[in-house]
Amino acid sequence: MENTHQYERCLVMAGGGFRFGYYLGIHAAAEETGHAPDLLLASCGGAVAAAAIARLPDAPARKAWLASREVHAFLAGLQSTARAAPLPMLGRAVRRWLHRAPVPAIPDLFDDYLFDLPARAPLPPASGRLEPAVAIVGGKMLFGPEDVGQARGARMLFAETVFGGARVASLLDGAAAPAADPRWSDGAIAPLLQVDSAMPLEDAVRTSLSDMFYFRCHQHAGSHYTGGVIDLFPIELARRLAASVAMERKGHPDPWLVAPAWRAVLGIDGAARLRAVHEQRADVWIDTSDMAQALRGQGLKKAIRWQENRLWLVAPSSYDNYRAQVDAQWRYGYTKGLAAFTQGQRA
Repeated sequence: MENTHQYERCLVMAGGGFRFGYYLGIHAAAEETGHAPDLLLASCGGAVAAAAIARLPDAPARKAWLASREVHAFLAGLQSTARAAPLPMLGRAVRRWLHRAPVPAIPDLFDDYLFDLPARAPLPPASGRLEPAVAIVGGKMLFGPEDVGQARGARMLFAETVFGGARVASLLDGAAAPAADPRWSDGAIAPLLQVDSAMPLEDAVRTSLSDMFYFRCHQHAGSHYTGGVIDLFPIELARRLAASVAMERKGHPDPWLVAPAWRAVLGIDGAARLRAVHEQRADVWIDTSDMAQALRGQGLKKAIRWQENRLWLVAPSSYDNYRAQVDAQWRYGYTKGLAAFTQGQRA
């Protein structure tokens, strides 16, 4: 019989991009204050951090892995595609901003992307250890390359999917997909949540990183998947999975680039979704609403190389500078986590 008992504590690690080092700091603070989670629910960059936490034994080992030359080389090796030409890219973004109809046509997540992401994410090697448990959010695509550009009509295009073990699957059996709620979704996402217990962790992480327009969708076992951006604020899933939930109170999505992309591809009103999340109860709220400002410059930078007519994601060329960035990310997360978890102890 499957274990259908809730986990004790869930830490949601959703988003973060390639500044996911701050999640390692948040988790270290949770451990230090007696709030170590037995489940990590993660998406996008948070999925990389979750996998590292589960595969490595302690906070120093996790931080050392992120600050390693191997991870620095991975980030420094990201390549731009021909779609990253600045003026055409800006034109596509302006059209998405101007066009207010959600998902008018089936989007091209196969060839319309700016940066090449290797098939494998930079994870610590598997050692048989996976503690705490990890559940990762992604989106299964319900269309193929032959459908791109067709009028969508009322067709459902995505199924919100959680990649996790048998216990996660039991707890989420029959759950509605939060991303499909009609309060913020126009119907492009199927109403029932899917759970996949077969996908390997490496593929689940790579899937969750596949943000539309940034990276190509991920293919596995004959299906295509898009990123954890389908549900960056999965508080409903966290509450179903665990008795106690800790998650971030995030800042509002960028109204010029991020919000129009969500609307154009997923049919989601990101601002409405975030408001509804903040109105719900979490046992611990970690305030990272200032993350974009506090960690400005402490991650991959976008830079236009006009001689190449390309936008690039640029990692620090100096390994020492990269290590300093990792330290800044970690300290930010640790400080925010310590404040949130100690406040919870006093309450």
